[in-house]
Amino acid sequence: MITGECNCGDIAFEITAKVSDVYVCHCSICRRATGSSGIAVIVVNNKEFSWVRGKELIKTWHKPKHDWQTSFCQNCGSSLPGANDESRMYVPAGVISSGADELRVTHHIYVDSKASWDEIADNGKQHREGFTG
Repeated sequence: MITGECNCGDIAFEITAKVSDVYVCHCSICRRATGSSGIAVIVVNNKEFSWVRGKELIKTWHKPKHDWQTSFCQNCGSSLPGANDESRMYVPAGVISSGADELRVTHHIYVDSKASWDEIADNGKQHREGFTG
């Protein structure tokens, strides 16, 4: 089982799926949302994800005129899991508390959009744009 929580601990979740693939998005939207080179996430089916506590504290921002959103804790601002599509959730790898020992970066997406100072230094497959694997 994978568990995670925000910085203040008011929001927590658990994942029952066995997950190993980490996707790192290098697009400009993810860079601005995180203030870093992008965001590392895992993707899980909705039925394998559940909120343990604090769901009512989640805020979600939708980028106008864009099919993109980000969720965060209204108290501490930590990035949180959100809807990837109708059947899957994305989970920021940085908020995982336990069960992450098997995780490995396997894909880098939107590498054509990465910052000029961003160096990809692992063996993850690089995709010019998105990847829906």
